[in-house]
Amino acid sequence: MTTTSPEAITSPAAGPTTAAPSAPAAAGGPAPATAPEAAIADARERIDVLDDRIIGLIQERMAVSAVVQRTRIASGGRRVHLSREMEILGRYRDALGKPGTPLAMTLLELCRGRI
Repeated sequence: MTTTSPEAITSPAAGPTTAAPSAPAAAGGPAPATAPEAAIADARERIDVLDDRIIGLIQERMAVSAVVQRTRIASGGRRVHLSREMEILGRYRDALGKPGTPLAMTLLELCRGRI
């Protein structure tokens, strides 16, 4: 299992994602956050951006999966292709370890519905 440091995460379109440094507080404005609080706030903003991207990708995957299912059913096939699902489960498990399997199961359920 490989892990990626938060600093090394990149977007194919946007390149590396990094949090912008905090601007100093204006004179007479609120007191600046302490270093740990600022670091946490910046990291949480970055997580929110990543979550938005992940949600968008899942929605895109759901749409593509619907096309696959409609095409398979229209050609006389089954809605679910179990050997393909096993490949997906294995890929997530290999990449993310044991927690990858339930994550993949949830993703498959979102994309194809319950069996």
